[in-house]
Amino acid sequence: QVQLVESGGGLVQAGDSLRLSCAASETTFSNFNMGWFRQAPGKEREFVAAIRWSGRSTYYADSMKGRFTISRDNAKNTVYLQMNSLKPEDTAVYYCAARAGGSLYYTIREYNYWGQGTQVTVSS
Repeated sequence: QVQLVESGGGLVQAGDSLRLSCAASETTFSNFNMGWFRQAPGKEREFVAAIRWSGRSTYYADSMKGRFTISRDNAKNTVYLQMNSLKPEDTAVYYCAARAGGSLYYTIREYNYWGQGTQVTVSS
């Protein structure tokens, strides 16, 4: 069973950067497509970014393009989310998700495994 652990969240000021990490306790990590989602209080969980198992294909929500970058290091069983030019509206709990096979997915129901999330707070 795949276990995902997010880290790297924290409190930052608007305009700052953070890099989130998601470590997978799974020897077949390289076969999994990965995604990042976020959820703010009182709001639905929303898609942020996705990356295929090879790392050669990515997909972003429109609001993230140009600011966020998803990447992965299969040798370390880790996926990253580099967040630049952070805004107060980026404040949320960020979740890592995984699924075996398939393609790039941007809906919650397509993912099989989820981490517990890491809090990102951006002050104005």
